[in-house]
Amino acid sequence: MPSASSDSNAIVLAFSGGLDTSFCVPYLRERGWEVHTVFADTGGVDAEERAYIEQRAQELGAASHVTVDGGPAIWDGFVKPFVWAGEGYQGQYPLLVSDRYLIVDAALARAAELGTDAIAHGCTGMGNDQVRFDLAVKAQGSYRIVAPIREIQKEHTQTRAYEQAFLEERGFEVRAKQKSYTINENLLGVTLSGGEIDHWKAPGEGARGWCRPRAEWPAEPLKVTVAFEKGEAVALDGERLPGAEILARLNGLFAAYGVGRGMYTGDTTIGLKGRIVYEAPGIVALLTAHRALEEAVLSKQQNRFKPEVARKWVEVVYEGFFHDPVKTDLEAFLASSQATVNGEVVLETSGARVDAVEIRSPHILNAKGAVYAQSADWGVEEAEGFIKLFGMSSTLWAEVNR
Repeated sequence: MPSASSDSNAIVLAFSGGLDTSFCVPYLRERGWEVHTVFADTGGVDAEERAYIEQRAQELGAASHVTVDGGPAIWDGFVKPFVWAGEGYQGQYPLLVSDRYLIVDAALARAAELGTDAIAHGCTGMGNDQVRFDLAVKAQGSYRIVAPIREIQKEHTQTRAYEQAFLEERGFEVRAKQKSYTINENLLGVTLSGGEIDHWKAPGEGARGWCRPRAEWPAEPLKVTVAFEKGEAVALDGERLPGAEILARLNGLFAAYGVGRGMYTGDTTIGLKGRIVYEAPGIVALLTAHRALEEAVLSKQQNRFKPEVARKWVEVVYEGFFHDPVKTDLEAFLASSQATVNGEVVLETSGARVDAVEIRSPHILNAKGAVYAQSADWGVEEAEGFIKLFGMSSTLWAEVNR
């Protein structure tokens, strides 16, 4: 119920049209709230799906509904520093649900318009999103946070089945796919959990998003060229485009070849093991191109040290500390490291994996008089002297302890 400290019973619900947030609308209304839904379109849905989400909010009884374009924000706020970092969580997962922070921003902006301090979300009490959402809200002001799925889960242990029954009893249909899986889709990619995935079994045919199965891959290989300026993708096949548009196009191109699909079991923030299917064709392509360019233009010490900063940045973002000052500190280093990451990378795929097959940059660290394993402008004495000094400590240990 609305707090006695507020005259408004308006509450802003971050809304996606999925099972959890659909449940939240009538649940909150039956508890006296005037529900205003916000869909932050962070990519991954087409015009038809956006229309469905708006219609769904109205059907469920939302007092108002707004859609916010989050594509540019997710590129600048997440994709750019994530590609600079170049590391997945636990070496694999590409943080596909990091749009949550941009969703929070959209919800808080709507709350300011309505003059309310009440924010609601459909995160469960079993996952990471509740941490990301709550911490992002708390970092930006004093708000009342309502989480209906957390409220019901102790009384109803099979929460998804309860939500489905709750909606159907009130005459609201539930999409067939939502009955089996929790699906998150945005510009970054698709994640699927639930059903047999949660039970450590092979994903069913329904657990598929954008990435096409092997039988549907095109016969001809795909080649694309990505241009970077200071580590940021700025053009695709010679056409300069906004970053969000580059990622959207890469998603479509590489999804057709099944690139970027994987299964992942992670150590979640709250301590449970989380198992998901993810599909991130565009992000995987960008990371491959960026890493190939970095390896050619950064110094040996940069290439060795930078992954340590990257892993910390990824952990901070994964665990909900998007607004902690350490994230800004880490990004200052990452931005500095990108000063010479300029050039073009040609990517190629025949299916499932993508390779950087050509790199063009004025900053490639070529030695004028030497090529690895081919030619050198130094002699045997210099090579032997280097090896002697470089390995002296190890050699001395072996001599003393024989």
